[in-house]
Amino acid sequence: MIDPLILVVAGVVVVALATVIAPRFNVAGPLVLLAIGAAVSLLPFVPPFALNPEVILIGVLPPLLYSAAVQLPAIEFRRDFAPIAGLSVLLVVFSSLVLGVFFWAVIPGLGLALGIALGAILSPTDAVATSIAKRLGISPRVVTMLEGESLLNDATALVMLRTAVAAVASGFAFGDALANFAWAVVIALVLGAVIGWVNLRVRERVTNSAANTALSFTIPFIAYLPTEHLGGSGLVAAVVAGIVTGQGAARRFTPEQRMSDRLNWRTIELILEGGVFLVFGLELKDIVTANLREHEGLWHGTWLALSALGITLAVRALYVSNLVWVQGRRSRRADRHQERIDGAQERLDRFEEAYRNAPEQFGASAANPERAERRIGWMRGRISRTMADLDYYRDTPLGARHGTVIVWAGMRGVVTLAAAQTLPENTSQRPLLIFVAFLVALFSLVLQGLTLGPVVRAVGLTGKGGEGPSREEQQALDLELREAAVSAVASGALTRRNGDAFSPELVERAGALVVRPPDEEATERVRDLLELRLASIEAMRHRLGALSRDGRYSTAALRHALAELDADQLSLELRIDDGDDD
Repeated sequence: MIDPLILVVAGVVVVALATVIAPRFNVAGPLVLLAIGAAVSLLPFVPPFALNPEVILIGVLPPLLYSAAVQLPAIEFRRDFAPIAGLSVLLVVFSSLVLGVFFWAVIPGLGLALGIALGAILSPTDAVATSIAKRLGISPRVVTMLEGESLLNDATALVMLRTAVAAVASGFAFGDALANFAWAVVIALVLGAVIGWVNLRVRERVTNSAANTALSFTIPFIAYLPTEHLGGSGLVAAVVAGIVTGQGAARRFTPEQRMSDRLNWRTIELILEGGVFLVFGLELKDIVTANLREHEGLWHGTWLALSALGITLAVRALYVSNLVWVQGRRSRRADRHQERIDGAQERLDRFEEAYRNAPEQFGASAANPERAERRIGWMRGRISRTMADLDYYRDTPLGARHGTVIVWAGMRGVVTLAAAQTLPENTSQRPLLIFVAFLVALFSLVLQGLTLGPVVRAVGLTGKGGEGPSREEQQALDLELREAAVSAVASGALTRRNGDAFSPELVERAGALVVRPPDEEATERVRDLLELRLASIEAMRHRLGALSRDGRYSTAALRHALAELDADQLSLELRIDDGDDD
């Protein structure tokens, strides 16, 4: 018997090496890990391997989904929330029902409820497609939709699976199923949001970065466990907690905390996701053996899996075609909405001018000018955000080519593998159902994973997008931040870290110099200049927070700018602290 610790260490080494080597051959890392696991399982001295599915559902999926949710591009997610919700809920439900009817019709004695349960297992897509799509340079809008779908459809599928399995034992009632589904989602949304908010409030008071990150490792489980206990979807709660945390991190956490979180969670993601695919490969031998024993061959399960994969792709193609048509109409109506927004802008300008000239004519607003200013600012923010949204829909329309990529990127993976093994032990034809689910995931990952690149190139979308912001967008954002820093320096409102004011002579002498990144000579020569630069970074970060709300810049550009400010701040603090030690 091999020591489990040796297996864990070997698994981590294999995952790390596969992650580095696979991109050099233009192959997704999970596919390589899948092949390695399957090859190892065929060695004569390797015993059958089976992992308790609860380990994946409870120990792996919550942190994986939480980590992805923290990095979710919130601005783009908000803009495309309707199509993402449709892919995550409506498409999963529709696919589950269609597949359920198919399995009920072709597998004797299965039953409709159990067929729907298997359909729910096969319906959710995997995040592997998102990582492949990013490398291929696909439109960021398509990547966001795929990422959002893979985050949210897991919960829909698992709630459907739970409802269907319960119906197998006690009969199906549509009203009860709908009520259970609604409760599972609502309680998850509430608890996830509350836990995400508490997470931000608590961790902003923990100044030690290592301790802060250690606390972050507990959040997905703190969201998952009580939600599941109350009958909700723990995965939805983990996702919501991650979204809330991701949006508040820029305001609540220090640069050190954000950097520590980013690096440590990226490592956790790598190990957990890679480990699941490695385990999947190791389990294939045992699953194949069970089906050979019970069905005297593999053809029965293989044709069921191939048929199911074809149905899922056909249903997905039908749904995405309609989605692309609806989104196309939305883009074409942008000009009509633009006229309305321009009219609202003109009315607000007239109102503000009238208020400035004769505030006494506005009654309560005149008695509370600060409230009136806040209201005007809020209205301008809403108009600015709406105009940015219209520009987004107009500049990144969805067409048939994008729809083709969305359809083909709908691979099955981790959740399908884990959910299949949660079927009760006394389930009718359980080995066959698990084998079908594993084959669908395997065929999907291999067929779609290996051909997604050629498909993207065939429709002409390669290189049209990318992970990061464009140079023009980043330069425009940097200019706005520098202007905010110059204004803050000129106003004399900046203070040192200890709260003392800067001398007027220093502010006048330094001028706009401090808004540029520090050079080595200045770092060694002028401590006061560095302190002023630190204070100006805080002004730029405050401006960045305001820009993140009006929607003019993409999430990628905002995060890139925040990372640059964080790096500048850490570098300056290190040099100033070194000077204090001398």
